[in-house]
Amino acid sequence: MENQIFELQYALDTFYFLICGAFVMWMAAGFTMLEAGLVRSKNTTEILTKNVALYAVACTMYMLCGYSIMYGGGDFTGFLSGITGDGVAGADEPATYSPSADFFFQVVFVATAMSIVSGAVAERMKLWAFLLFAVVMTGLIYPMEGAWTWGGEAVFGLYTLGDLGFSDFAGSGIVHMAGAAAALSGVLLLGAREGKYSSDGRPKAIPGANLPLATLGTFILWMGWFGFNGGSVLATASVESANSVAIVFMNTNAAAAGGLIAALLLARLLFGKADLTMALNGALAGLVAITAEPSTPTPLLATAFGALGGIVVVLSILGLDKLKIDDPVGAISVHGVVGFVGLLLVPITNGENASFSGQLIGAATIFVWVFVTSFVAWFLIKKTMGIRVTEQEEYEGVDVSECGMEAYPEFTG
Repeated sequence: MENQIFELQYALDTFYFLICGAFVMWMAAGFTMLEAGLVRSKNTTEILTKNVALYAVACTMYMLCGYSIMYGGGDFTGFLSGITGDGVAGADEPATYSPSADFFFQVVFVATAMSIVSGAVAERMKLWAFLLFAVVMTGLIYPMEGAWTWGGEAVFGLYTLGDLGFSDFAGSGIVHMAGAAAALSGVLLLGAREGKYSSDGRPKAIPGANLPLATLGTFILWMGWFGFNGGSVLATASVESANSVAIVFMNTNAAAAGGLIAALLLARLLFGKADLTMALNGALAGLVAITAEPSTPTPLLATAFGALGGIVVVLSILGLDKLKIDDPVGAISVHGVVGFVGLLLVPITNGENASFSGQLIGAATIFVWVFVTSFVAWFLIKKTMGIRVTEQEEYEGVDVSECGMEAYPEFTG
């Protein structure tokens, strides 16, 4: 009887893991639609190509070495050595779900981190330079910081983040801030788009080509986030875990709503208009803010945390523009700045497992590692094959120069 109960729990938890992984995979479509809607039409095909290609690169690199680095105790010898037959890599006890399901759930998180980079460098980066960086990011940079956080390994053998009081339930720092750190390093080396800033340094608005598409992308991401946060409970086949999943879903949704409302209201106060792009980023900021700990706040507190994220993201986008850091979709603000805020919110409701000092040390560890290694990778790519298209290619649109086709061709008789 006990064995039958275990088999049923194993089957249910495995199925839940796979479904949540599929939800997170669908977030790739959300990022793609959001970015495609917020860039100019002449750059859309390259955005689509980058996003579908980075997903494939992430899946392959994480299989070849990333998973083993992250959960195999620093083992670089590949996927087969990183997973055992009865549990996930590095686990002391057999898991109650298939190790293959765990790999699938983890790999879609890697792709999410890389998707963040795509939007920030949009409209002026070479396609193949971006994909080469994706190999390094998903095969080494992300897995190493993942090993120090979710993998439980000591940082360069010096200290364990968990022992210092660091906690990140579903990845506000580990996934989102890490992706933003990689994006920031690339943007600093890449420079702003032509015409983004006037001669006196004032930013100029470059409207996106398809706001309905951007809105659809946001809704897809909102839905996919239930798998992102809900799946991080890691189980659902018991009363306790099922209740935890329900709370995580509820709080995730509440935070997104709070973030959108706060961003929309702040934009109205600042600009006198209802700014759709700020509202969309506000929803995403609310989701990022709650991702570090969606299981312990009350629904009202989750809404407040999301609202804080919505306010922060509007101010951050405006601030980065003043610093001439050109981020076409606001990815660095949404995922980086708000990701950091999300980490700092964890001890408010989960003081047993997290401390403010531990969160700060963990955030610093993740940011410094990802930013420095990404900067080195971007710099080497820049010096060898280059990372930016020519001024003429940027003016004509990277669709033609990088992909040889347009997303919205005009047919004439």
